[in-house]
Amino acid sequence: MGKRQETYSLEENFNRLESTMELLEREDIPLEEAFRAYSEGMAILKQCNDQIDRVEKQVLKLNENGQLEEFDNGDT
Repeated sequence: MGKRQETYSLEENFNRLESTMELLEREDIPLEEAFRAYSEGMAILKQCNDQIDRVEKQVLKLNENGQLEEFDNGDT
C-alpha cells in the first residue's frame, strides 16, 4: 500500500520547512538523518511551489476600467 500524502496549508508547509531547515543546521545531525531531512525539505518546497502556483492562477486584478481580470505574471 502506498504512502498517503497529507495535505497541509501553505503556512503549515512554511513552518514544516523552517523546522526542517533548523534540523539541518544542527552540527550533531547524523548523515542519514540529514539526508532524510533534506529529501523531506525538498518535497515540502515542491508542495509550497505548487500551492503558490495554484493561488497565483486564481488571483484577480482590477484593470484600468475597474473590471476584474485574471492575474498574468508574464510567464505564459
